[in-house]
Amino acid sequence: MMDFDASFILPFMGFGWIFMILWWILIIAGIVALVKWLANQSGNVRDHKKSDSPESRSALRILEERYAKGKIQKKEFEEKKKDLKAN
Repeated sequence: MMDFDASFILPFMGFGWIFMILWWILIIAGIVALVKWLANQSGNVRDHKKSDSPESRSALRILEERYAKGKIQKKEFEEKKKDLKAN
């Protein structure tokens, strides 16, 4: 049977607690980073939905988008734009 020679480990045995602390700091920092990232992702989704909702866009902006997409003609665009500016 082989004997285990721990003489090469002995100089490092006093520093084991440092590595343990560093390990836990790394784990905690990783968890904090993950929570921040997840919170940021959910915030971006919420802001994105809010900015695309019809309530957050003005009628003029919606009209401009419809005209840009070709859903309405220029004459209809100008009439509706004039109506919106009158209100």
